[in-house]
Amino acid sequence: MIRMFDGRVMMAACVLGLTATAQAIIPNPLVSGGVPAVAGGTNTDYLTDGYLTNWKSSTAKDIAIKVGEGPTKLRINWESFGDCAWAVDYTAGCGHTGTPLANFKILTSANSTNGTDGDWTEAAEIKDNPVMARGVDIDFAGKSWFRFVSEQDVGQLLEIEAFDMSNGGNDTWFFMGTSISQMGIKQQDTDSTTAQLIHARFPAFTPAMLRGGIGCINSTEVVAHIDDYLAYAGNVHYWAIEMGTNDAWGGGDWNLANYVKNMQTIIDSAKAHNIVPVIARIIATNEAKANWQINPKFLDAVDSLVEVNNLPKGPDFYNYFLEHPELIGSDGVHPNGETKGGQAMHHLWAEALAPLYENSSDDETAGKDSVEKDSVIKDPAAIKAPLSLNFKIPRINVEGRSIKVSNVAADASVSIVSSMGQLVNGAQLSPGNYMVVIRGQGRSFTAKVTIK
Repeated sequence: MIRMFDGRVMMAACVLGLTATAQAIIPNPLVSGGVPAVAGGTNTDYLTDGYLTNWKSSTAKDIAIKVGEGPTKLRINWESFGDCAWAVDYTAGCGHTGTPLANFKILTSANSTNGTDGDWTEAAEIKDNPVMARGVDIDFAGKSWFRFVSEQDVGQLLEIEAFDMSNGGNDTWFFMGTSISQMGIKQQDTDSTTAQLIHARFPAFTPAMLRGGIGCINSTEVVAHIDDYLAYAGNVHYWAIEMGTNDAWGGGDWNLANYVKNMQTIIDSAKAHNIVPVIARIIATNEAKANWQINPKFLDAVDSLVEVNNLPKGPDFYNYFLEHPELIGSDGVHPNGETKGGQAMHHLWAEALAPLYENSSDDETAGKDSVEKDSVIKDPAAIKAPLSLNFKIPRINVEGRSIKVSNVAADASVSIVSSMGQLVNGAQLSPGNYMVVIRGQGRSFTAKVTIK
């Protein structure tokens, strides 16, 4: 059976209470999940499947998605591949590569039948975009299709998501970070993303999640580019921030005052734009391999910044990874993808953010369908899979070289896709990686399976 992440993550993560800073979260339903995209005239599943671990992407310059009538406004997020950094030139410490979706138009249609015919109206034009993940809002009243059209190289598009913003939804997140996030939140395999874990526990909510890790970046460089962060990720309501490993590098405290000053600037800049910062405690190193550990003064500084600025508490990466050094890679610093270090980060973020959703839920929205409303999850299995409202909890078993899927809703469809994008029947498979896709009424759940 596919093993989800160790439930102890849920028990170990710190618990937060809703503070005066954080407003109630208003849902913005995902309306594109599992809806096929027409990319360069060909139907594709992988651009809207929610599977974000970078093994398949599109280079099509014309991509159309039919989400249907209903929403009057949409938030459209997209993510590109590259080397997985959010921006290629915001730090001098590492050289990053990648072609962002830089110049294109978003068109909408009410009468197209196939994503190319019919009448199309320009809803937005994006010029000179330098980042690999971004979201824009468009008017969508009376429309059913939206379409990306570019005349330039679009790079490698990984995922496109559309959220219904008609009711003023603010469940929008940007995960600012260093290489810890670039690797752990974007590059490494996970059973579920933070957004999917939240949706599994609180079905009324589908967080719009943008990943913004940049290897080698430190707080000084973030401040130097704060206007860029605000320009390209300033239209979300929450910044989930992992920052400090590079500032605290080597274990000393010589850079502490500079770090505190920079983090306060980031907090002030976010608040000035109605963004709520949520700051994670700096991840611990594996001291036996790295030969240094985060100076405790930096951890005290994070705690103080959270308290003084009345912020929600983020995940305690330090203590969890200190207790689980096996989740740190061979360099002693970065999460280890082979032992599910990145997966742990997603789960820790989800657990830390859960009380924000508990306080935003009621019996008429998500509360009655969510896990028991205690501050600690008593049944971690309840949020292991990214479930839709229309899904039962899927069971996926590997028996020899066969993949067996059970416990899905009667009206759900199940597909098994090879790493080459080919549909297979699940029996007597060759060794390799496969993806199980379960769809129901415009929603999808995906899981990666390895046949050895």
